[in-house]
Amino acid sequence: MLEKTTRINYLYDFYQSLLTPKQQSYMSLYYLDDFSLGEIADEYGVSRQAVYDNIKRTEAMLEEYEEKLLLFDKFQRRSKLLNEIKVVLNEDAPSKQALLEAVAELEKLD
Repeated sequence: MLEKTTRINYLYDFYQSLLTPKQQSYMSLYYLDDFSLGEIADEYGVSRQAVYDNIKRTEAMLEEYEEKLLLFDKFQRRSKLLNEIKVVLNEDAPSKQALLEAVAELEKLD
């Protein structure tokens, strides 16, 4: 569950500007502020089911955006490569070839 929450939070960070204000609000309250479905429903004067449906639809939309745009995937790959570069640089005799390969991979991401 924590892994799913973390993924949705990242996707929300990347794609929130593509959501409607209502979707942004529901997702922010649910995932960032840890509101329950009932609390969100009370806040907006709707049923818990309406909130649940909206959040599930929005999650699906975020996954679709990621499928097409791959912003989160590129972010993860970029972070991994940067960590690898840091490891190589912290070695006593850093390998120039390893650094060049990591930089080449970074360039491919853009």
